[in-house]
Amino acid sequence: PGKVFFGVTDTGVGNDFRDFAQDVGKHPAVVQTFHPWGNTLHRAMPRWKAVRARPMLHITTRADSGAELITPKQIARGIGDDYLLRLNRSLSRNHLRAYIRPLGEPNRCLNYYAGVDCSGKVRGGHYAFKWYRSAFRRIAIIIRGGAKRGKINARLKKIGLPKVQKRGGSRILPRVLPKAPVAMVWSPLPAGSPTVKVNRPKNYWPGTDWVDWVATDFYSRHNNWKHLKKFYVKWSLGKRRPMALSEFGLWGKDNPGFIKKIFRFVKSRKQMRMMVYYQDFGTSNEFRIQNFPRGRKTLKKFLSAERFPKFAPHYPRD
Repeated sequence: PGKVFFGVTDTGVGNDFRDFAQDVGKHPAVVQTFHPWGNTLHRAMPRWKAVRARPMLHITTRADSGAELITPKQIARGIGDDYLLRLNRSLSRNHLRAYIRPLGEPNRCLNYYAGVDCSGKVRGGHYAFKWYRSAFRRIAIIIRGGAKRGKINARLKKIGLPKVQKRGGSRILPRVLPKAPVAMVWSPLPAGSPTVKVNRPKNYWPGTDWVDWVATDFYSRHNNWKHLKKFYVKWSLGKRRPMALSEFGLWGKDNPGFIKKIFRFVKSRKQMRMMVYYQDFGTSNEFRIQNFPRGRKTLKKFLSAERFPKFAPHYPRD
């Protein structure tokens, strides 16, 4: 009670995590890894164990090459079930407590799965709001598992979705989907980009049955504190769900005032339970905390509080 998990994004290199921990004076309890749809965990899993941090897995539909791998409608209809079954199996087999963050920032027009384009028009078709919501629900039902396949199929049928599909490498479907110790994270932007009425979070809300955490992303550039406060009231308090900042950070310039304000925001709201610093890749990027000496010093000061544990319970280890 009262604890807040502090985390950092994963660059794919364990030493970057360790350098970050040293430079902010606190071992992050959470590490967030960004994967394209269909990726395996064979590299991420050993890294999570090596840095001893609970993983948050963000899943996107954009390949590293820039290609679109799958659409929200295809996910909802079961085209990607082989990947979801693999995640269920891998996370349950390793007894790995993890946060699953599928298709984050769905109301950011630059994302492939966005429901609204950058001119503010609803995209519809494969990207209709209903398909995003259905895709999220399907991801939650299959990755969580915890029942015989027949029961999983019944859960899918109840919300109008097809049964578990035999796709890709799944020549034989599992008779039982083991229970994976995961928590589902729903993470739109507070008011959308573009900020038009039709792009507000409510159009993307899958329902409380499929969401364990509500979350949003908030940076020193393009921030609107009014939108953030409203998001907390409507989605965390309103839906009775703990809230995370699935990404936060300095962007482009040193700003210790932003760090102070974000930590005060978290401290004054009891359902704020997690915050993940976005550090991007490489040493010259616009988010790297080491490039902002005053902001780093302020971050280090706030993180020295006991409220931020160094480790999450049952963190992954060899």
